[in-house]
Amino acid sequence: MKVAIVYASTTGNTENLANAAAEAVKAAGNEVNISTADSADANETLGADLILLGSPAMGAEQLEDSMESFFSGIEGSLSGKKLGLFGSYDWGDGQWISDWADRVTSAGATLTGTVKAHLAPEDADLEEVKKLASNS
Repeated sequence: MKVAIVYASTTGNTENLANAAAEAVKAAGNEVNISTADSADANETLGADLILLGSPAMGAEQLEDSMESFFSGIEGSLSGKKLGLFGSYDWGDGQWISDWADRVTSAGATLTGTVKAHLAPEDADLEEVKKLASNS
């Protein structure tokens, strides 16, 4: 199985989640391509069996700018794809990931799960994102 992990991170919290997900994919013997949203290849991402996208909550519970740009670029091509979402937030209740999940399902993708960490990911958050990455 091929897994694409694309993330944006401003403080390193979402990057820690992305790295934990990549470790889980490798440990399961699967192929992983991990990249930041500002350097990810859309076609390579869309060619994966499972796509994991990560972004911190910004502003009024919005995606980080580079992830918004990347996601908007592939959103119209997500029908039939399997996607999982993850990220970190500081304030609010993590509404940004619920809104993002709605966009994923509205685009016709199958949402395999979401993981949101308040500030720095704790061990439980890292385990959750590893499960998300192992979801085939």
